Amino acid sequence: MRKRQAKKRPILPDPRFNDQLVTRFVNMMMWDGKKSIAFKIFYDAMDIIEEKKQDDDKSALEIWKEGLSNVMPHVEVRSRRVGGATFQIPSQIRPDRKISTAMKWLISYSRKRNEKTMAAKLAAESMAAAKEEGAAVKKRLDTHKMAEANKAFSHFRF
Repeated sequence: MRKRQAKKRPILPDPRFNDQLVTRFVNMMMWDGKKSIAFKIFYDAMDIIEEKKQDDDKSALEIWKEGLSNVMPHVEVRSRRVGGATFQIPSQIRPDRKISTAMKWLISYSRKRNEKTMAAKLAAESMAAAKEEGAAVKKRLDTHKMAEANKAFSHFRF
């Protein structure tokens, strides 16, 4: 690489939960720079989770974090050309990439749900992920299965 790596900018914690992970999630969810709307959607989703949750010992934020950790992949496959053939090579994922892929999957599969508002969609997908079900968790399982199936090519790792 010619240029040096860009330094990470500090992310400010969100106003309600005082958590940097929430701000990072809201930044990914945001469209057209409308951060206040993205925050409103997230906080509404947390309120919906607070209403619908079964166990009283966990807060809505803890349920969301549990759902996010259930969506996080541990291995992924990367394409690599070796002698004219393309192999899917399983490799470990860096911790920050684990979090960002989990967030992307959670947001994209929330958007594809068929509840009425985005807050309801996000709340439903987060609660499903916390229970180890839902489309985002299925995506993680499919990724892990793909890596397991291509374990024979792991000696081509780069």
